[in-house]
Amino acid sequence: MTEREPEAEEDRKPQSDEARSAFTPPPGVVPQTPAPEQDESQTTSEFAIPDGVAEPAGAPADAAGSAFTPPQTYSSRHAPPAFTPAHGVPMVKLAKEAPWHDRMRTMLRMPVAERPAAEPAQRHDEEAGPAVPRVLDLTLRIGELLLAGGEGAEDVEAAMFAVCRSYGLDRCEPTVTFTLLSISYQPSLVDDPVTSSRTVRRRGTDYTRLAAVFQLVYDISDEEVDVSLEEAYRRLAEIRRNRHPYPGWALSAATGLLAGGASILVGGDAIVFVAAALGAILGDRLAWLCAGRGLPEFYQFTVAAMPPAAIGVALTLAHNLVDVRASAVITGGLFALLPGRALVAGVQDGLTGYYITASARLLEVMYFFVGIVLGVLIVLYLGVQLHAQLNPEEALVVIERPYWQIAASMALSLSFAVLLQQERSTVLAATLNGGVAWVVYGAMHFTGGISPVASTAAAAGLVGLFGQLLSRYRFASALPYVTAAIGPLLPGSATYFGLLAIANNDVNAGLVSLSKAAALAMAIAIGVNLGSEIARLFLRSPGAAGRRAAKRTRGF
Repeated sequence: MTEREPEAEEDRKPQSDEARSAFTPPPGVVPQTPAPEQDESQTTSEFAIPDGVAEPAGAPADAAGSAFTPPQTYSSRHAPPAFTPAHGVPMVKLAKEAPWHDRMRTMLRMPVAERPAAEPAQRHDEEAGPAVPRVLDLTLRIGELLLAGGEGAEDVEAAMFAVCRSYGLDRCEPTVTFTLLSISYQPSLVDDPVTSSRTVRRRGTDYTRLAAVFQLVYDISDEEVDVSLEEAYRRLAEIRRNRHPYPGWALSAATGLLAGGASILVGGDAIVFVAAALGAILGDRLAWLCAGRGLPEFYQFTVAAMPPAAIGVALTLAHNLVDVRASAVITGGLFALLPGRALVAGVQDGLTGYYITASARLLEVMYFFVGIVLGVLIVLYLGVQLHAQLNPEEALVVIERPYWQIAASMALSLSFAVLLQQERSTVLAATLNGGVAWVVYGAMHFTGGISPVASTAAAAGLVGLFGQLLSRYRFASALPYVTAAIGPLLPGSATYFGLLAIANNDVNAGLVSLSKAAALAMAIAIGVNLGSEIARLFLRSPGAAGRRAAKRTRGF
């Protein structure tokens, strides 16, 4: 009989007696130890691990499981695509024959799961992978320069997307608003996303810097050009340190030439040309003085609008000595202040679906316009109190000087190009584009008798079309070829006569004239955007087929 088991094991079931056998193993044979009998409460399985096979090491018993924990066989470096469409995932290569902004714009308009996989254009360490924080920082710095230079939100997002994908960050989402840029990158579906943001504190107009940034993005996106992160940072620092291509005296001279050319467009003569140029230069210097004292741009525009209006009123008071059109002097001075660049960018953002950025840009335009209105109204009100014979009926007088006006429109576009700090190689193209715009407008409005709004929209559409063609030929931004060329089409005279009517207590006529100015401004912006879209529609790039946009035709 077996001995009684200890009290700690009383609850256990006693082992059965060992089976007796009459067969005794021969000498030299080690008897096998029988396996212990299992408890009746335990279950058996045909999938039990055979003897001699090591049991695989599993997760600790106390480890908490999570649906977001990557499996042990998962590798983020060789992760499969999140979604594979029925037609497969196409491979896209950013080659030289296709503009990078068209490729990236196409991908941005696609859902994240349907974006085609792209080969990284820039090489990096295969073991360590791309330096994610540095790539995101470089992307934000490039986007900041583009947004501060006046580029549209869609093109800024396309540039940021191109930089990230070129350095191997596929699952990234850039977001651009008026003052904030952010980008989010998720290595895989089970990894935490990394998000960085940057605020645009200061805006400046320098299209030479803008062209250099576009060239940098183009080189980064080109798989035949090796641009490391260190090289990209070095080039970006050089772009920031580059000085403006034109000195201060050239900018002042361009301001005077712009105002003088605009006065010729509305029927001025040599005296009007000189008076408008002098008023614009004085207003520009006063604005620089206010900027140096830290005044906001609203007050800078208000102060800059006063000298041209004051000179026009003074010439009207001295009508016994000199006979000039004061309206041409004031209109010429206003041309240099009208925010055409911001207006075009705002309408373009709205047409491409960036409504928050478009609203902010248009609000900025409204503030600038109100500042101009305030400055001119103060001077015109003082002129009316001094019995200056300011005649609103001059708006109905049309003076046609085709050759002089074509030359003046080209001079105005040339001045705009200099004020925008464009590269010298783009100035001639922008000047010719402005001359073409005025020829089309004059032929339709003065000769054909078509309404000024329709004529302006058609001329602006050609400007946008030619600007997009030139930018594709140069693989650069379209802004240097478009912004300066729309200068002759800006509604300076309609703005002035509306303000003059309000100063003479004819509010209804003033509002009608200002509404006409707003309609002309919208026609310019929509025409420029439509011309650009027509160029993209008929000039398809390799790999850019299937460019998608939001489908919304019934208002819901």
